[in-house]
Amino acid sequence: MSFGDPNNPYGPPPQQPPGAPGYGYPQQGQHPGYPQQPGVPPQGGYGFPQQPAYPGYPGGNHMAPPSMPGLLVTARVFLYIISAVQILVGIIWLYVAAIANDVSDAADDLSSSSDDPFSSLSDGGDMAAGVLVFIALVAFGFAALSITLGVKFGRGGQGIRITTVVYGALGTIVGLIALFAGIDSGLASAIIFPLIWVTFGAIITAAPVVSSGTAWFARPRY
Repeated sequence: MSFGDPNNPYGPPPQQPPGAPGYGYPQQGQHPGYPQQPGVPPQGGYGFPQQPAYPGYPGGNHMAPPSMPGLLVTARVFLYIISAVQILVGIIWLYVAAIANDVSDAADDLSSSSDDPFSSLSDGGDMAAGVLVFIALVAFGFAALSITLGVKFGRGGQGIRITTVVYGALGTIVGLIALFAGIDSGLASAIIFPLIWVTFGAIITAAPVVSSGTAWFARPRY
């Protein structure tokens, strides 16, 4: 009787080939409850996948900025300064319109007939007053737009971004026209203000276009 005989009941038990792990027990490298998929690296502990700290943006090139970028903050300040100038200009035009209206009323009191020169002065004064009031209202409207854009930088999306770019570009064009006119006049005072205006407009236009500004306006809002 030999112990090497596989049919020997008194011999050692035959060795079994390595089998699959018991049911309910994960293989090495797997997490409980989630079978390991071929080609997929292990995920976070306890069977839950880890999530990135900040969601990515279209293209995957930008992460959520923690605060408003510095260039956008500068553009926002410039918008507030421009709105103050526009309000001041509107008040000045209203004051000039009031003067023109007073001159028109005085000429109307002095005129004795329709052929009187004071009558023509009265009509011209009324027309000038109306035009000046319209210009003042336009200035107030632009001031309201400047303030609105500046305020909306904190919560606004792509609409605010595009409007700011267009608004800044138009302001830059107007400033360039005034700058060229000032250069032709040869007066230093006629160059400084348009140059400042062009600088403001260029920064307002560029701030939402650069990568930091694009990421800011494209960030998720909760």
